[in-house]
Amino acid sequence: MELRLYWQIVWKRVWLVVSLVGIVAVITMVTYHPPATAYTATLRFNVGLLPVPPTGADYTYNPLDTWMASEYLMDDLASAVRGGTFAAAVQSRLGVAAPPLAGAFGAATEHRVLSVYITWGDAAQLADIANAAVAVLEEDSDTFVGPLGNAQPVLRLIDPPVIFPVGRSLKQKLDIPLRLGLAFIAGVALTFLLDYLDTSLRDRSEAEQLGLTVLGEIPPLPERRRWPWQRRLP
Repeated sequence: MELRLYWQIVWKRVWLVVSLVGIVAVITMVTYHPPATAYTATLRFNVGLLPVPPTGADYTYNPLDTWMASEYLMDDLASAVRGGTFAAAVQSRLGVAAPPLAGAFGAATEHRVLSVYITWGDAAQLADIANAAVAVLEEDSDTFVGPLGNAQPVLRLIDPPVIFPVGRSLKQKLDIPLRLGLAFIAGVALTFLLDYLDTSLRDRSEAEQLGLTVLGEIPPLPERRRWPWQRRLP
């Protein structure tokens, strides 16, 4: 019974819900700008470290030591790639006309493989940025990590830059549906608010709730055409 009453409240002022959703839809169509296409480039490096025997001591080469040291080195490099110093180094290699690159780089590690991700809005510029990033990592990687003594990091590019467009995010896909959904919810809430503020008697049940005895009820004329703002007349 309550669900039927709720439906009657909404249906009585359904024009308000439709109007609000329509206004939001029109405003969205006029002001909405599709997000610009973004591109990403993926680079993969094999990370190693040249072993340096200690001076004046017997040394037995153990490849496991070098591999373990490479793991720590790769973690440091991944953190450095995500920072501003690496972005500034790539920007400097591109030249003074290069745009700011802060926030364009990401990195992930897997065993002794360092994956670098670069996101940019122009595919041609992204190719230049990716090539500059490869050069910086291969030639200047020792400047982005802590003291290594005489050890020298070695990065070998195993997967060259692969550039492909980035799909729209979930937020971008749900932008318009969320706007219309919120407008619909606001319209329904407004119908309940107006019904709550309306103090007129609209049917038998409301009169009986006031303690009045209802002797008869004249039904409304179904064929009478009404505008949304007009009350139902008997």
